[in-house]
Amino acid sequence: MTTLTTGPGTLTRDALAVLQPGFDGTTAPDWVRRRLGEGLASVALFGRNVVTEEQVTALTAQLRAERDDLLVAIDEESGDVTRLDVRTGSSFPGNHALGAVDDPGLTRAVSRELGRRLAACGVNFDWAPSADVNANPDNPVIGVRSFGADTALVARHTAAWVEGLQSTGVAACTKHFPGHGDTNVDSHHAVPRIDVDAQTLYERELPPFRAAIAAGTRAVMSAHILVPALDAERPGTLSRRILTDLLRGELGYRGLIVTDGMEMRAISGTYGLEHGVVLAIAAGADAICVGGGLCDEATVLSLRDALVAAVRSGELPEERLADAAARVRELARWTAETRKDAETVVPEPEIGLTAARRALTVTRAAPAAPVTEPVYVARFNPAPNIAVGDQTPWGVAAELCRLLPGSAEGSFGGPAAGREALAAASGRRVVAVVRDEHRHAWMGTALDALLAARPDTVVVEMGVPQAPPRGALHIATHGAARVCGVAAAEAVVAG
Repeated sequence: MTTLTTGPGTLTRDALAVLQPGFDGTTAPDWVRRRLGEGLASVALFGRNVVTEEQVTALTAQLRAERDDLLVAIDEESGDVTRLDVRTGSSFPGNHALGAVDDPGLTRAVSRELGRRLAACGVNFDWAPSADVNANPDNPVIGVRSFGADTALVARHTAAWVEGLQSTGVAACTKHFPGHGDTNVDSHHAVPRIDVDAQTLYERELPPFRAAIAAGTRAVMSAHILVPALDAERPGTLSRRILTDLLRGELGYRGLIVTDGMEMRAISGTYGLEHGVVLAIAAGADAICVGGGLCDEATVLSLRDALVAAVRSGELPEERLADAAARVRELARWTAETRKDAETVVPEPEIGLTAARRALTVTRAAPAAPVTEPVYVARFNPAPNIAVGDQTPWGVAAELCRLLPGSAEGSFGGPAAGREALAAASGRRVVAVVRDEHRHAWMGTALDALLAARPDTVVVEMGVPQAPPRGALHIATHGAARVCGVAAAEAVVAG
C-alpha cells in the first residue's frame, strides 16, 4: 500500500482530469455537468453529438457554464473522417488530397479555416492531423487519411496543418505515434504489428512527428500498434519505451500525450479497459480518449476508480498521475489564452472546394463524347472502417443530379455488382464511383463488366488511386469529402 502525499479529493480530481470521455445526446447530460464540478477537465464530441454548428455552439456553452477552462475535443480530420459535417460530408478535402496538391500554403489555409469553424463552435482541441506515412497501400484504416507515401511530403504538410489549426487557438493532436501507416490490421479490431528495423522506423515514420513537434503541436496521440524494434512486448499506447523514452526523451516532446480510443479491441480486448488505462498513464500518456463506443457515466466512474486504486496499491506512481493531470490543465489554459485569436481569422468559406478542385487528377482515354445527358451513377460501396463510420454520405450523385437533371443513382457491392449496375442503368451512360479499387477484387471485377459493355463509362476513384486509371474518363479525387464529390462532378460534366 502506497502512502499518499495528497488528500483523497486531489487524487480523485486528478483521475477525472486525465479522462476525455464522450457522452450521448446533443445537449449536456446532467452526469457530465456534475463530474465537471468534481474535476473532469475534458469532454469529447462525436458524430452522435452533432446536428448543426449552432447546436454544437449551444452545447459547448452549456458545458462551459460548469467549467470555463474545459477542453472540448473532437475527432475532426476533415476529408473522410469528419464529425462537424458528419451528416453532409466534409467541407474540406482530407490529407491525401492536400498531399496530392503539395502546396503547404494551401494545407495551412484549409486547416486554418477548419480551426476557425471549430473555435466558433466552442471546440478547442482537435484529434488531428494524421502524420502517418502511407507506406502500405493496403492499409485498411489509414489510406486517404495520410498525406501520402513520401515521408518528406507528409512531414511538411503535417507541420503546415498544425500551424494553420493552432493559429486559431485550437490545439492540434498529431497522430498516430510512432506511425500507423505500414499496417494491414485495423487497431479497432486487433493489435497491428509493424515489423521494420529501427533505421526504417527512424527514417520513414518519425520525421513527420519531428516536424509536428518543431511546429509546436500541443498534443500527440499514441497508436495501439506493436513495434518490436522499439518494444517487443507492449503496443505504443502502453509502452514506456515509446512514450517516455522515445517521444519525450529522444524527440524532446513536452506537450500532452493522448491515447487513441481505449475501447478499441487492440487494448480493451487484450488488456481490459480499466487495466489498459492504468498501464497507459504509467507508460507516459497524459490523457485517455474514451467514448467513441462507451459513453456513459459508469465507464467514467470505473476508469476513475481504477486509476485511484492503482495509485493506492502502488501500481501507478502518484506523481505520474499528478503530472498527467497537470499537463491536461496546462493545455486547457493555453486554449483559453489563445481563444481570442479565432476572432481575428478571416473566413475563407470556399477554400475547401478550391483545394478539392486542385486535388483532382483527370486521365482521358481515347476521345469520348462529352457528358451532356442524364447519367446513371453506380456507386460501389466497400464496408466502411470504424474511423470513417457509416453516417457520412459520399459520392458524386447529389451534385451530378443537380448538374444533369434526371440522373439517377444506385449502390452496389459483391461479385455481381457490375452486372447489376448495368441492368439498373437501362442504357444510360454510367458514372462508376469506387473507393480503393486496388483493395477490393470485387470492385475491379465490377469495373471490368461495366467497361466491357460500356467503354464510355466514366470512373471516379474516391480512395487512394493505386489501381491504374481506366474508363473513358478517370477522375481521382484522393478522398471522399463532400467537396471532392462536387469537384469530381464538375469535372465529369466539363469532360
